Amino acid sequence: MNLNTIFALIPSVEVLDPSTDFSILWVLLSGILVFFMQAGFTLVEAGFTKSSNAVNISMKNILDISVGTLSFWLIGYGLMYGGSSNGFIITEFSDLFFNPGAGAEDVFFQTVFCATAATIVSGAIAGRTKYSTYALFTIVMTAIIYPIAGGWEWNSGWLNADWMPAEFIDFAGSSIVHSVGGWAALVGAWMVGPRIGKYVNGKAVTLPGSNLLLGTLGVFILWLGWFGFNGGSQLAWGGDDSVAASMVVFVTNISAAAGAIGALLISWFKFGKPNLSMTLNGIIAGLVAITAGCGNMTPGGAFFAGLFGGILVVYSIEFIEKVLKIDDAVGAASAHGVVGAWGTLVIGLWGVDGDSGIGLFNGGGGAQLGAQAIGVLAYGAWATITSLVVFGVLKSTLGLRVSKEEEENLDIAEHGEIGFAGKRTRE
Repeated sequence: MNLNTIFALIPSVEVLDPSTDFSILWVLLSGILVFFMQAGFTLVEAGFTKSSNAVNISMKNILDISVGTLSFWLIGYGLMYGGSSNGFIITEFSDLFFNPGAGAEDVFFQTVFCATAATIVSGAIAGRTKYSTYALFTIVMTAIIYPIAGGWEWNSGWLNADWMPAEFIDFAGSSIVHSVGGWAALVGAWMVGPRIGKYVNGKAVTLPGSNLLLGTLGVFILWLGWFGFNGGSQLAWGGDDSVAASMVVFVTNISAAAGAIGALLISWFKFGKPNLSMTLNGIIAGLVAITAGCGNMTPGGAFFAGLFGGILVVYSIEFIEKVLKIDDAVGAASAHGVVGAWGTLVIGLWGVDGDSGIGLFNGGGGAQLGAQAIGVLAYGAWATITSLVVFGVLKSTLGLRVSKEEEENLDIAEHGEIGFAGKRTRE
């Protein structure tokens, strides 16, 4: 007597298709990896900024996942996946305050994606932003800005309309998650202004991080978590889905490694020595660059996506800092915004659909590149405009920035605690 026969004799036991069980488990485990990426972002941000910001950064990342979870459950999921949509936003709200039932694993997976978009903003504006106003921005980001953007692609929105030159592809969110977060980060960093001492006589000054070892550990955690971020976006395990998910993880690793090498070599060329902080951003850039196309890219395509992503992040960090004179404390706008756009466009260059090339350089023509460009422009405009509105309202009402005195020790001023033992506190 086999196990299914035994279960058949017990009326209360439902025998599920094993592939369904494994798919649920795969999505859950992937979501847990993405959740753990919050620890990676916390360490990166803390390591790249001064030690008196560590508590504030930790509290902001706790806020991102906590507020993101509740906002996305109460409002965001309904806006993103509501049953009735005009292609831009849902027109009925029955899915607000959502009870997922059997689909809880997918809702959990999408929730941690939503929190990631908010966390990207945190790093760029680190060291000088009011915690209270950041909290309000996070609510709007996770309840409205990100969910509406996600629905355009992942809920058969207007980016899949018949008039598009081809079907827009963003498999795991180079644009939906990363560029939305990255452009919001750029707007926030511009509106809050630079940290004290960042610009002297109009020239950018390097403000050294407190602990690049923490930053390195954080990036390794992100690299690990990205296997769940991209691999879990297959949303199934078993048969062909297992093969596809395995390839997604494989090309993700290729792109991250290429991004590291690209940034390492360019920083070595530009600065005379291989630069750790740029190399770490190169790894993140390689991961972001493959996120849109990880389901539609060969290993060779992934290599070029990551390599050029790593090169691009070095030059874009320099451009934003020295030409635009915007102080992005961790390079978030470059690694997520600029490279997120690149990662979306690269599908139109080297993308594949099964055995067929859909990219310009592998016989697919320019239709896919056109569709990807439309998506890049749409997500960039959406994130920029909405962030300008939200940050503008917050700046004119509650204020975005702490005082100069508070900025000297943000942890004490905002939280009354210190992140590292031995640091002096206020009397």
